[in-house]
Amino acid sequence: MEGRAESGTDDEKNVARPLTSDNIRSFVDSVDAFLFDCDGVIWKGNKLIDRVTETLNVLRSMGKNIIFVTNNSTKSRKQYAKKFLRLGLSVSEEEIFCSSFAAAMFLKVNEFPPDKKVYVVGEEGILEELEIAGFKGIGGPEDGKKLVDLKPNCYFEHDKNVGAVVVGFDHYINFYKLQYANLCIRENPGCLFIATNRDAVGHMTDLQEWPGSGTMVAAVCGSTQKEPIVVGKPSTFMMDFLLKRFPFDTSKMCMVGDRLDTDILFGKNAGCRTLLVLSGVTSLSTLEDPSNEIHPEYYSGKLSDVLDLLEE
Repeated sequence: MEGRAESGTDDEKNVARPLTSDNIRSFVDSVDAFLFDCDGVIWKGNKLIDRVTETLNVLRSMGKNIIFVTNNSTKSRKQYAKKFLRLGLSVSEEEIFCSSFAAAMFLKVNEFPPDKKVYVVGEEGILEELEIAGFKGIGGPEDGKKLVDLKPNCYFEHDKNVGAVVVGFDHYINFYKLQYANLCIRENPGCLFIATNRDAVGHMTDLQEWPGSGTMVAAVCGSTQKEPIVVGKPSTFMMDFLLKRFPFDTSKMCMVGDRLDTDILFGKNAGCRTLLVLSGVTSLSTLEDPSNEIHPEYYSGKLSDVLDLLEE
């Protein structure tokens, strides 16, 4: 296919091409399924990015499959479907792959014993996906209210039946949770340490970036001196599981994201087309920095550029 040959040449030269009216039609025609990151691509915080709805509607009308792949673990698929609906987008749970779901599916695929518990440094999304998968999750927001009294002869109790610790974004994180996770990983034989993702920052609001899941994961790494199993982007686990549901040829899929080290690397590792949008974390100067080694096939300012270029 001509588009793929051109992509290979540019990859060799480490050059990302801007989307233009000259290449937009051949690019879109060559893609059967678009994989979209959410934060920084579809929305920022609770605000849709300009003309996203119209762009998605046009792609669907062209027969394109639309799948949302997000590293944000604060919500479950059900909760994300509700958020999409609140923002005026009709999206089914089957079209949503979030890292909270990936964490639960990792345990399921690897036959995690259902009688074992999972300690969660994270929010409701992880707990809900664990419950749906048949696992008992403990911790989460409830433990965000607990304090540690560091007095003489203090002994911190933890559940010896915890067989996995899942760490995701957690704005309830505290010293209690860090110690609980630390003890489970260090003292419970065979306890798994799973990270939903290691994103440095995230768009928790539409105006600023905030510390991301990588901050929480790094804290647990620091105390346990162990590295986690990462199930979100750019891990191959998320793609492998996605392809079981949507068995497309990856060369006819395009990952659209705002991060080079997660979204774009995720797509490239799987052999997908890649489109970087500059509406989120990555700036044009970062993309073009000589030290950057991750190059998308294409880039554009925002997702709606696809619509604008198609209409020209």
